[in-house]
Amino acid sequence: MITDSKAFQYYIAADNMMSGEKISVERGPPEDDMEVAQNSSPSDEGLPATARIDAHMKKFERRLLEYHLEARGIQRVEENERIQLTWISYLQVFLLWVSINLVASNITLGMLGPIVYGLSFTDSLLGSVFGAIVGSLAAAWMATWGPISGNRTLVVGRYAMGWWPSKLVVLLNILQMLGYCLINCVVGGQILSAVSPNSSMSVAVGIVIIAIISWVVATFGIETFHYFERFAFLPQLVIICILFGVSSTNYDLEASSQGDPRTFTGNRLSFFSICLSAAITYAPLAADFFVYYPALTPKSVCFILTFLGLVLSFTMTFVVGVGLATGVYTHAEYSAAWSSGAGALIVEGFGPLGNFGKFCSVIVALGLVSNCIPPSYSSGIDFQILGRYAERIPRIAWNAFGVLIYTVCALAGRAHLSEIFTNFLALMGYWVAIWMAIFLEEHYLFRQKSGYNWSVWNDQTMLPVGVAALIAFLVGWAGAILCMAQVWYVGPLAKLIGEYGADMGNYVGFSWAALIYPPLRHIERCHFGR
Repeated sequence: MITDSKAFQYYIAADNMMSGEKISVERGPPEDDMEVAQNSSPSDEGLPATARIDAHMKKFERRLLEYHLEARGIQRVEENERIQLTWISYLQVFLLWVSINLVASNITLGMLGPIVYGLSFTDSLLGSVFGAIVGSLAAAWMATWGPISGNRTLVVGRYAMGWWPSKLVVLLNILQMLGYCLINCVVGGQILSAVSPNSSMSVAVGIVIIAIISWVVATFGIETFHYFERFAFLPQLVIICILFGVSSTNYDLEASSQGDPRTFTGNRLSFFSICLSAAITYAPLAADFFVYYPALTPKSVCFILTFLGLVLSFTMTFVVGVGLATGVYTHAEYSAAWSSGAGALIVEGFGPLGNFGKFCSVIVALGLVSNCIPPSYSSGIDFQILGRYAERIPRIAWNAFGVLIYTVCALAGRAHLSEIFTNFLALMGYWVAIWMAIFLEEHYLFRQKSGYNWSVWNDQTMLPVGVAALIAFLVGWAGAILCMAQVWYVGPLAKLIGEYGADMGNYVGFSWAALIYPPLRHIERCHFGR
């Protein structure tokens, strides 16, 4: 049993992925805290305001447990709270990432190669798949930290970024996750609107449907989340195979990439970068989903299964997305559908199947829930990392707040999906690449001998000060700004390549941060001793 001065009772209903056995673990509070939690009320004038709020939060969380909702937020999962592994647990790692990633939003991402960047089928497919491979390496490596530490991803990040600078990373990650959910909701709304008779269902209604389903599953917590994702890939796999089979005869495999050699090179690099960004942005939440796995879980197995799950699902969706986009220039039906949105183009791909094609389109739209649930769930945890007061608010309240934000934004931006995609994805990838450079060097250069004391995850005095990480992070951002290529801004160095520039922000930001962090971190350790 674990106690501390601010602890309260947690009952963790963790799903044993193999046998369905429930593991119930108690985290008990000191008796005086329990007494306050049980007996206090809004009229307890003798208690400080913070104590009264804490008491009500504890009562609220106990009520959540009665309805089998996960009450745990950012608190570390101790060794005695972990599940026991069997082969299905390992398979769950692979299936989780396939379910999360085998979705329509990645099909629409593949469409950007031919339509936005003017690339051929071959160039688009190679750029997208290899970009996903590089980005998935980072996500797979970060996934291994869940079992090792028992801490959520950005709590682990405190061991590199420090207490205060890590909050900047948390804010960026919240923005990133809510942005991805926004995109998913818009794509799903477009598909549901396109398949409804005479477009009787508006895109806005489709957006709300996707958001509500995602909120319900994320609210119930990690057990329901894992169970849902264990099977969600099955209909998506079947439907995407059907889409490929019925639409592949309309793919234009002969058209060449557009532009002069320098412009072609710049566009190819930019598309590679945006696909890399789509994959690497899983890294800041990858460990969140495996904190209940035991610390002895083989790192290599977790890494390989995560990597394979991401790369295979990315490849399947990119092939279909790139193919559909090449047909826009040769088939009037595809061109007309694209004018209504990327989701409508997916629906048109099912066109030869008639009403069954519309049914398939609905399944594709609802499959986006699988991609909305993880960021919806993790955003509630990340909000708690922002401060002591934020930590007191239950995860599910933050989940609801996050869902509300991205639903409203999706409703406002539903007519501008392509612009959101091309501007948002690459921009969000920059900070993750910089953060990864800092974390990799902290681990391999400074932690190989000292290791990690995971019990101090919430002790500011035992974590790095973070000055070195903050400076390296800002310097990396400066490099990314000089080399970024977006519709609304092209950096001076990016302009040197082709008519539209080449997006090199990920690579320059990563390398600049990697160059400056080691000497600054060495000075910080010598001066502060941590």
